[in-house]
Amino acid sequence: MRIIVGISGASGIRLSMRLVEELNNSGVEVYSVITEGAIKVAESEEGESLVTMIKRNSTRFFRQDDMDAPISSGSFPVDGMVIIPCSMNTLAKLSYGISDNLLLRAADVQIKMKRKLVIVPRETPMSSVHLRNLLKLSKYECVYIMFPLISYYHRPKTLEDIENFVIGRIMELLGIEHHLYKRWGVDEER
Repeated sequence: MRIIVGISGASGIRLSMRLVEELNNSGVEVYSVITEGAIKVAESEEGESLVTMIKRNSTRFFRQDDMDAPISSGSFPVDGMVIIPCSMNTLAKLSYGISDNLLLRAADVQIKMKRKLVIVPRETPMSSVHLRNLLKLSKYECVYIMFPLISYYHRPKTLEDIENFVIGRIMELLGIEHHLYKRWGVDEER
């Protein structure tokens, strides 16, 4: 299985690192693409080591200007893409078909090829403009919008438990088995 992980410049870059790590541990080929804004946010939130960890757990790692990367073409087969975190700038450009960097081009390819595209927006509160762009993208059958929300039914005790829930839900959307949290009514009786 091949998955593209797009990392844009919004808070929550740690979630992208965790996703790349879990996908890699599950035997998935991970093609990561990071924007310049994401590198700045990563350094601010986590230090330089976070980007290094993403690179280490990726099959291939690209920067936003690597427009000749294989993920920019619909002829390169992948099983889906996740944009985590998704900035409102990336969301707006994607909703209007602007693909002026590799992350946007790869996402645009997912839509045109009708492959799964999971968008994990990181902004609050949302403006009417943000909501309009989300609504526009949600109308494509292949696009899934998943906010990284806290859930309590699995009884989280740590930040890692909360992150595991978000990453597990993304992996479920991609059809990848995981054991990151106890699912409601599936993993055990309550």
